Amino acid sequence: MGGAAGGGSLGCSGAFVALASERFEPLVAFYSALLDQEARPYQRDRYGEFQLPGLRLAIFKPKADQTAQFQDPTSGGFSLCLEVVDLAAAIAHLTELGYPPPGPVMTASHGREVYAYDPDGNRLILHQSSTQRF
Repeated sequence: MGGAAGGGSLGCSGAFVALASERFEPLVAFYSALLDQEARPYQRDRYGEFQLPGLRLAIFKPKADQTAQFQDPTSGGFSLCLEVVDLAAAIAHLTELGYPPPGPVMTASHGREVYAYDPDGNRLILHQSSTQRF
């Protein structure tokens, strides 16, 4: 399943779980208390991240025009975020697999990203950080 001979590869450099919530601050407060740590990085009313052994848990507040898609009963607020080195190459690879992202690339405060879905309708967020940590 390598990418060398068959064209592209996703180029994934990391992964994390993300929860979307309109009730961002109470959810961040809950996870801060549950995990006994402050969210870092943290952007008030927008984004918070918790570092756990073997997992990053991110919580974010969807933009007003995206709220409905994070209330979809098939994928809800859950997203598997795949951090990639080259977003354009990752999109091309996903498209080759038959699952092109249905919407445009968006600029977020922490980088560029695009939403996609796996064959079961689970939300994927392909994300290229503006400051690569890997």
